[in-house]
Amino acid sequence: MSAIDSAIKNSDRGYLLTEQANPYSQNLDRLSALEIVELFNQEDAKAVAAVGQEKEAIAVAITTIAEAINHGGRLFYVGAGTSGRLGVLDAAECPPTFCSDPELIQGILAGGLSAMVRSSEALEDREDDGADAIAERNICDRDVVFGITAGGTTPYVHGALKAAKQRGAKTIFFCCVPPDQFPIQYDIEIRPLVGAEILAGSTRLKAGTATKLVLNTVSTGVMVQLGKVYGNRMIDVSVTNSKLEDRAIRIISDLTSLSREESAKLLERSGKRVKLALLMHWQSVDVDTAEQLLQNTHGNLNKAMM
Repeated sequence: MSAIDSAIKNSDRGYLLTEQANPYSQNLDRLSALEIVELFNQEDAKAVAAVGQEKEAIAVAITTIAEAINHGGRLFYVGAGTSGRLGVLDAAECPPTFCSDPELIQGILAGGLSAMVRSSEALEDREDDGADAIAERNICDRDVVFGITAGGTTPYVHGALKAAKQRGAKTIFFCCVPPDQFPIQYDIEIRPLVGAEILAGSTRLKAGTATKLVLNTVSTGVMVQLGKVYGNRMIDVSVTNSKLEDRAIRIISDLTSLSREESAKLLERSGKRVKLALLMHWQSVDVDTAEQLLQNTHGNLNKAMM
């Protein structure tokens, strides 16, 4: 049995950093509401700092995923419980923010979508289910599988990562415990060591915060590298409601100095595609020409402007 398999099967996980008791919250049940808030604020700052310590690994993950997508690959987040829910959430938010294909970034959650709203934590122990999820999605050597498990030991996640690795996919492993507590055998590891939780073992707290921070950074960084951002504007925003239409109009107006009315008309002519509208204005071309220019540069506005 490998070291990683031994760690997964170890029923006593008290040695893990994520399971230990936090000395700063030993009197949690005697604190006032304000003192609880202050303690959370102090501890949450540690999650931000821990993510910062993993900046190089996160940057490698961004580059790896962007390259995979540029070559026809996809990104899959895999997790159980809070970790899996955060993966599904990040994947679900990419299409409206970046107008990306929903198939491009997907979340795989132990227990399926019903587990988003109803706890099914027992399913995380089924390693074979994780492997089956990889097979069901026909994951191949062009894809990237990003396993998320705060304590590092979730069998479902490792089943998925092992199966993905066998199929030639790139594998990324996220956990909040150090290497000496849980070994690694995947391509990239991201380990923000947030420390013991305020409520011992409740990894929906600092570990969950660190997970959200990392996934936000990864997905946004990937989309930046894919050319879906101009400056700091979401130029591929999906205009599907009044709030997003207002945002699209403001982006066009801010970047072109056109009036709000002129920007709204330009947005309509572009078929409500901000990137296309900007290129039409800056290059003084019609919608068909702008579409061809973007197609030639795989949607990269900066390259289309050259």
